[in-house]
Amino acid sequence: MTSGLWELVLRGVWVTVQLLFFSSLLAAAVSFVVGIARTHRLWIVRFLAGFYTEVFRGTSALVMIFWVFFVLPPAFGWQLVPMWAGTLALGLTYGAYGSEIVRGALGAVDPAQKEGGIALSFTPWQRMRLILLPQAVPEMIPPFSNLLIELLKGTALVSIMGMGDLAFSGNLVRLALQESAEIYTYILLIYFVIAFLLTRVMRGLEKKLKAGVGKAPRKKTAAVRVPEGSGVA
Repeated sequence: MTSGLWELVLRGVWVTVQLLFFSSLLAAAVSFVVGIARTHRLWIVRFLAGFYTEVFRGTSALVMIFWVFFVLPPAFGWQLVPMWAGTLALGLTYGAYGSEIVRGALGAVDPAQKEGGIALSFTPWQRMRLILLPQAVPEMIPPFSNLLIELLKGTALVSIMGMGDLAFSGNLVRLALQESAEIYTYILLIYFVIAFLLTRVMRGLEKKLKAGVGKAPRKKTAAVRVPEGSGVA
């Protein structure tokens, strides 16, 4: 490929990274707010959080992008730029999946830990902040890592809005070169590299968080062989 076409692909990579960053921040915020709400003591809060989760898990991300970009703006008399429309649609959709990760991790915390917080007269928010979340968050990292990779792949959907992400730029290059195999192989490799880097970062974060709560994997120690007849039992 010529330098001009490579520049187009690199601009697409930058757009994809920006979209991934913003939508993952929104998805993380939604995940924790809705996931914690699903453990609330009031049934109405649990119901509303569960309703949100089921609606966004049960709808297509592609249709949601269409709805946010084409349907929502005229209803309110304003227009979203593609970047923020994609961020909103992807963040809300993948946040619904993330909320189940948060709910499950919080439910997996030893009940004795919750009871200990009650015995210490902690408020529900203090129990959540000081006891439950520090133990649950490290367990959330592996499934969140998988969800982040799915979100990365989901960013390709924004190309339907004409947004110049990696998938859209790759298609433009394909049309210019009239060559599909080469450009799409490059695009696949770029997505793989980004995904691989994300998994490395998330794995490092998981180790750091688990070390903070005393769950770091212990190093194996070599067994000491005692010679026979040494008198050591």
